[in-house]
Amino acid sequence: MTTTLNMVKTGKYANERFIGVRHVQCLLCFFCLSLAYAWRVNLSMALVAMTGSDAPSSNATAGNNETNSNASLEDMFFFTETQKSYMLSSFFWGYIVTQVPGGYVAQRYGAKMLLLSGLLACAMLTLLSPMAVQYGGWQALCIVRFVQGLTQGAVHPATHSLLSKWAPAHERGTLATICYSGSQFGSIAMLALSGVIADSALGWPGIFYLGGAAGFVWMILWYAFASSTPEENRLISAGELKYIKESRTQGTIQSAETLAPTPWAQIFTSKPFLSLTVVHCTHMWGFWTLLTQIPSYLKYIYGQEIKTNALLSSLPYVVMMVMSFFFVWLSKVLANQKSLSLSFNRKFFNSIGHWIPMCSLIALGYLPRENFYTAVTLLTLTVGISAATYLGFQVNHIDLSPNYAGTLMGITNGAANVMSALAPLAVGWIVTDPENVNDWRMVFFLAAFFYFIGNLLFVIFGRTNIQKWDSPNSPVLDVEAAVPLKSKN
Repeated sequence: MTTTLNMVKTGKYANERFIGVRHVQCLLCFFCLSLAYAWRVNLSMALVAMTGSDAPSSNATAGNNETNSNASLEDMFFFTETQKSYMLSSFFWGYIVTQVPGGYVAQRYGAKMLLLSGLLACAMLTLLSPMAVQYGGWQALCIVRFVQGLTQGAVHPATHSLLSKWAPAHERGTLATICYSGSQFGSIAMLALSGVIADSALGWPGIFYLGGAAGFVWMILWYAFASSTPEENRLISAGELKYIKESRTQGTIQSAETLAPTPWAQIFTSKPFLSLTVVHCTHMWGFWTLLTQIPSYLKYIYGQEIKTNALLSSLPYVVMMVMSFFFVWLSKVLANQKSLSLSFNRKFFNSIGHWIPMCSLIALGYLPRENFYTAVTLLTLTVGISAATYLGFQVNHIDLSPNYAGTLMGITNGAANVMSALAPLAVGWIVTDPENVNDWRMVFFLAAFFYFIGNLLFVIFGRTNIQKWDSPNSPVLDVEAAVPLKSKN
């Protein structure tokens, strides 16, 4: 490993270390996650357009959105806050079901076809969403969203599985940031454009139609250029393939044929893994509370119309995307301090990504209504700073177990998305009057509490060395000792 790193520094792999096929894979994953998140957040924006002023229209009654025989897709609907919370959360109840199976399949059989089939099905369901709500009401849309969740369950585990095969150890943080920053890009695109689309001739159904159509463009590119492992890719150069294989943690990456059965008992009794699961859960509560509720919060508390609302709602994710690459740069600066360990690096960035948002959420709860721009600033800070977690817990699965990274991500992301499903439901229960700032204050305080507890446990129990159960038949390699910090951020 040390020899390989020296070759990188001295330029033997100069051509391979910058732009290569591995970056193409990450770019494709970037757009994969962009689509996945755009399809998740589209409903939170579409609901604002669909419900208008939230007063019953001539074709709707409270709690029932059945329309008359002459109704069109552009008609307004009236949903209660509880019904909205069911629609927003139904995606996650399906999403959690396929997390662990998705991670296992990706680890054993590869990520390429798994992601292709999942996004194909999700794109088709996105196109059918307007028809579902027109003819089946909010209940039918809940079913469609549930099935969409099933189709997306493997996205994160498969991406982690792909990264564990394609990412050299010292590029792991950077390549993971490229992939996962796609989630911000998708949120930005949907939040910023949904108001414009809803005001166009397409109306609110266009939010679903244009988003679904974009998925088919990605599928063509993914099928043509993606592969589950570097060894399977027909476009990769011999030099880059050798660079990736020699730069990965030696002696730990095993092929599907030689990979031992998943060590379930050891995984679920591992303190580092359990702390990783908790911090992932608490992170997702806070993140998805904001992602699904920012449009409603800005509308009811500050009276913003949808076009302005959509643009302002996208601002935090623009900042998050920019900050994610700033933190990559900062991690490289800190990596030059050889006295700082990889464990410190992970926990330092995770603390930034959780405890600063915790403070801003508490402050947000006490803002008076007239301080609109201050509220936007705090929301932007809360979401944007959380990008630091890309260099914290979000790559810790690969630190702990390169061989079972996809499975680990499936477990933690599955558990975390139980919280994602509960978060909008909790908002529906807490916010009985959406114009009451005290109700929203309780929402923010609860999210801040989760941020504090999750990161505290990660700081105490989190680890970065490869666990013994990753390669039970091979000598355990202490990555932190074998690879300098500046080679793994």
